[in-house]
Amino acid sequence: MSRPRLTDAGGGIFAQGAARTPVARLGVVVVHDLVTAIVTGEIAEGSMLPIESELSTHFGVSRTVIRESIKRIEEKGLVAVVQGSGTTVRTRESWNVLDPVVLQVMLENDASLGVLDDLAVVRSALEGAMAAATAARRSDGELDRLRAAYDHMVETIDREDEYNDADMLFHLAVMEQSHIPLAESITRTLYSRARESARFTTNPSPDVFQQTLDEHRRILEAIAAQDPGAAEAAMRTHIMDAWQRRRQPTARKP
Repeated sequence: MSRPRLTDAGGGIFAQGAARTPVARLGVVVVHDLVTAIVTGEIAEGSMLPIESELSTHFGVSRTVIRESIKRIEEKGLVAVVQGSGTTVRTRESWNVLDPVVLQVMLENDASLGVLDDLAVVRSALEGAMAAATAARRSDGELDRLRAAYDHMVETIDREDEYNDADMLFHLAVMEQSHIPLAESITRTLYSRARESARFTTNPSPDVFQQTLDEHRRILEAIAAQDPGAAEAAMRTHIMDAWQRRRQPTARKP
């Protein structure tokens, strides 16, 4: 198994002369940069992390900080630590891609938009299922709250930031009313991280807001009619179509 030499690295975080000056919250910085090096392939799957003393010198932190940081990335499924043998980068299928730091780094390095494409597919499946469950079991009081969330979208359609927040609250209401906590938790993580990505939050034209509002109305109508199939279809279509309207052209076909 190969162990990268920090002085031989290319243009990544381990590039010669790129050592960091110590900053506040050192462990957070070390974890983020090590996760970045692994996710981007700067440290390849199956290879070994540089030894502790080299990492300590590179980051300008104590070995204690390095050890704690490696423990954190081990918990994320990115590496395996074997006493006496070193730390090996695990294959991608072992990574916890729902971990907030791992997902954040994947989105930061998503030049092809492949991660956001996948995220839209997963969201549409989970939110579609939750919309169906909400339609099947919603109470009158829950429907009133969902209608209020939709009405707030109508009221804010000319104010982009407020409209986007109202859009999010509508989705969160559907998730909550589904009473499927695992799906809700996963989707909240995906949605919140995506909203932090500049590639996800592009500036749409005014007519796009009306299209989005119409899609939410169809979701609401299906839930009001207690039609799970229609609610699921409307939610799936909305999420995929909204992403395609937002998506910037790349070499990768969505």
